[in-house]
Parts: sequence; structure tokens; C-alpha cells
Amino acid sequence: MAWSSTLLHLHNNFPPVPSVQFPRSLPPKFRILLNPNPTNPNPKTPKMQFLHRTQAVPVPGVVSRVMHIMQSSPPTWQSSLLSNLLIFVLGTPLLVTGLSLPGICAAFLLGTLTWRAFGSPGFLLVAFYFVIGTAVTKVKIAQKEAQGVAEKRKGRRGPGSVIGSSAAGCVCAFLTIYGVGGEAFTRLWRLGFIASFCTKLSDTVSSEIGKAYGKTTYLVTNFQIVPRGTEGAVSVEGTFAGLLASILLASIGCLMGEIKVPEVVICVIASQIANLGESIIGAAFQGKKGFRWLNNDAVNIINISIGCILAVVMQQILQNWRM
Repeated sequence: MAWSSTLLHLHNNFPPVPSVQFPRSLPPKFRILLNPNPTNPNPKTPKMQFLHRTQAVPVPGVVSRVMHIMQSSPPTWQSSLLSNLLIFVLGTPLLVTGLSLPGICAAFLLGTLTWRAFGSPGFLLVAFYFVIGTAVTKVKIAQKEAQGVAEKRKGRRGPGSVIGSSAAGCVCAFLTIYGVGGEAFTRLWRLGFIASFCTKLSDTVSSEIGKAYGKTTYLVTNFQIVPRGTEGAVSVEGTFAGLLASILLASIGCLMGEIKVPEVVICVIASQIANLGESIIGAAFQGKKGFRWLNNDAVNIINISIGCILAVVMQQILQNWRM
């Protein structure tokens, strides 16, 4: 009990301590010292404030917007560019087997133009042309290289080949985009576009198969037997394969609703006449004195232009005759 008596003695001998009243809020100067940003009741470090204000990118919304643009009907330049870009990115492994890097760039421009003019069916038609043409170029490539008749870069074609193979088709695409001739000529430009690629595919297949399997190759101008790969030379095997290739590509265009059955026949006939003309030009002029400018790319432009023009003229004559 000694300790309790001591506490009682201290309590009686010392006056009580007055109570201290603390302010409900600090003076302004102290508030400033504690919070450098008085307008922000919850101060954060600059780094934390930056992270707090950053908002997540609405990825689903962006994807939805891109898909909406790509599905535009009729196609726009924007939808054509986005669709073509997506397909080229996904198809890069295939593209590099048949095209050089500059060739891929040229093909990208062609694909964008084709999609803008003819939509996905026109693009798919050109894609079929590329796949078939690349495949036949690789047929017996070692044998062709040994004989010195193979395409350069192991069959990987450059921008000159892409332009030479698509010049007429590009003209038809521009005519379609800008509505030259009105609605009445739209189907004619579409027919010319398909006929130009039927002509080029027939030429490529006949040439590559002829160099790989042709037993006898000869010039169409004088029927002189010449080695495989000679400019202007043809073979039965190559010619037959080229005919089948033009029928196949024209039929694909028909199945996609781009042309009708009679127009398939027109495309095939026009392509074979154009290829015959190309063989005559190659045998008579290519590589001759005064015609050094007439290289393969120039001959290709002439060839597909003949096929395109013939198809358009034949269809126009047929329409006038029916009337």
C-alpha cells in the first residue's frame, strides 16, 4: 500500500495540469508545408500521378473500327490499304518465295489498286495467278538453271516483272475506279482485267512447262527447231499447259461471279491469240538489232495489252451483234 499512499500524496500537493485544446485544422502556413499542392487533398509523387492518369487503350474498339473499315462496300482506298496490308503481312512467307523485296513493294501497290477497283474477288483472282505462276516457275528449277533458262534469283521476280505482268490490268482498274464510260463499260473493264491476267498466266505456264518438259521447241515464224528457252519458241507440252491455265483462271473468275460463261470463252480465246502474237514478236524482233529495248518486260506489256484489248473488243462486238 506504500505506492498508493505516495501517489495520493503527489496528487494532493501538485496543482492539476490545464487541458490543451488542439485546433481542428492547421494554420495555412503549416498546411502548405505538409502539402505542396493544396488543391490536391491526396498528393502523390509525379511518377505515381502519371501512372494514375494514364488510361488503357481500348483495343477492342480499335480492332472493331479497323474491321468495319476493311468491310466497306464498295471498297475505299482506306479499306483497300488495310485489307492489303493485313494479307501481305500474313502471306509474307509465300511472297518471299516468288518475289524480291522491290517486287513485293510493287505487288503491294498492285494489290491495293486491285482491291479498290474490284474488291476481294479481283484481289483473289490476282492471288491465284501469283500462286500458280510461282509454282510452275519452281518446276524443275535445278534443270532449268543447269541449262541456263531459269528465271533470275531462283524464280523470284522483281518490280519490272510485276509491272510488265499487270500494266493492262492496272489501266482497267483505274478506268473502273473513275467510272470511265459509265456503268455500261464497268463490265468491259472487269473483263479486260481478267483477260490480261489469263493471258499472262497462260504465257508463264506455257514457257515454264515448255522449258521443263518440252520435247521439241520451235519458232512459230519458220518452224525451225531451237533449244529450250529460246525467245519466241513454243512446244506442244507448254502450249497445252498454257491453254489449261487460262481456262482455269477464267473459270475461277466465273465462279466468283466476276464474269459469265461466254466471257470465260472470250478470255481463253483472247489469251491464246495474244500468246501467239507474243511468240511471233519474240522470234522476229526480240534481241535483234534495233530492238534492244524490247526486253521480256516490254514484251509482257505488249502481250497482256493484246489479250486485254481483244477481250474487250470481242465482247463489244458480241453485244452489238445481239442487239
